[in-house]
Amino acid sequence: MPLLTLDKLVVRYGEIEALHGLSMAVEAGEVVTLLGANGAGKSTTLRAISGLLKPAGGDIRFDGRSITTLGPEAIVRLGIAHVPEGRRLFPGLSTRENIMLGGASNRGRIAKSVLMKESDEMFDLFPDIRPFADALSWTLSGGQQQMVAVARGLMAKPRLLLLDEPSLGLAPVIVQKVFAIIGEIRRRGTTVLLVEQNARMALSVADRGYVLETGHLATSGRPAELWANDEVRAAYLGGRIEKAT
Repeated sequence: MPLLTLDKLVVRYGEIEALHGLSMAVEAGEVVTLLGANGAGKSTTLRAISGLLKPAGGDIRFDGRSITTLGPEAIVRLGIAHVPEGRRLFPGLSTRENIMLGGASNRGRIAKSVLMKESDEMFDLFPDIRPFADALSWTLSGGQQQMVAVARGLMAKPRLLLLDEPSLGLAPVIVQKVFAIIGEIRRRGTTVLLVEQNARMALSVADRGYVLETGHLATSGRPAELWANDEVRAAYLGGRIEKAT
């Protein structure tokens, strides 16, 4: 049984239908990526899974249980954490305080000493931000802020981590570090559903990919299969089709 299943999911913004009966699944232990052009419905899919958007139709099941009608807090408690696009840190809090919030707000009352210990474990996973543990988050670079956002999500100890555009606006060398961390998160046993415009990097860490087109599922497959599809590569993955002469 898949860890996550979307069954004919429909999501609307007012009169505009953003997802048109989307069906897909994520197995436990996988990294699965959602690819497609801007406006394809990738971020909408994550927001529906995490309860930020209420589906107009279809079903979302997590570990065999329907979560379609649950609110975000209940979904987090079940083991789904969402790291949204744009980082959304609290600028007046330190790096450590931002990270600790992920455990304090999503897992009930936890002793500060436990949160401190767990935040130290996050600094082991993200050594680049350890020197800035006591710095206000707004003083960090974009890449460092992204690491803080992911660490905050992991503090909820999720079974499924939803990542929305983790490489957005980052320098290539920082993108490499972020994706190395995604690989390590997977090795530690957390399932990842990744939305990412950088298709090459996404497919380098993914077990499977789904390609969305204006709210529909265009195709899916393993990374090698998607790269081998000329139309998919040209339209969604930045590839180029050579015309026969």
